[in-house]
Amino acid sequence: MTAIPTPTGPEPRLLLSLAAWSWPGIGPDDREIAHILITHSPAPALPDTADALEARMRCLADSLGGLGRAEDVVPDAGRCLHIIGDQVFLHFPGAFHRLRLPSRPAWTALVARTGTAVLLLGLESLSQSADASQLDTYLGTASRSDRLLYGMARTR
Repeated sequence: MTAIPTPTGPEPRLLLSLAAWSWPGIGPDDREIAHILITHSPAPALPDTADALEARMRCLADSLGGLGRAEDVVPDAGRCLHIIGDQVFLHFPGAFHRLRLPSRPAWTALVARTGTAVLLLGLESLSQSADASQLDTYLGTASRSDRLLYGMARTR
């Protein structure tokens, strides 16, 4: 008898509803570091309340070992980044599928060189079509209102 593996991580429909951004930045030690923002993209695929969506995002954070708040020491999200060619994927433990991150060659090279990226998980929705100005506004608002969770993702 063959056992069929049952995923224990985030369900595929949640992973499909995520929006992601990546960019290089400067860390507190004045060194260049990669950044990743993951949010829920407003979509009819998950027509749930804001509380239900936040609960799903917090489950994502928990699946990565528990992401912290801004005033916490940034927790280790584990070896959840996979570099395959010029693409970077985020793996959620227990999930069959990975989330492909938007990446440019210089950003992918930065992740490969440093082996890390700051992972920010937004608890509010943001459309994948948001431009740089909207992204900056989102990050500022979410940071001030304690609606971002942080972790340090590492490559496998």
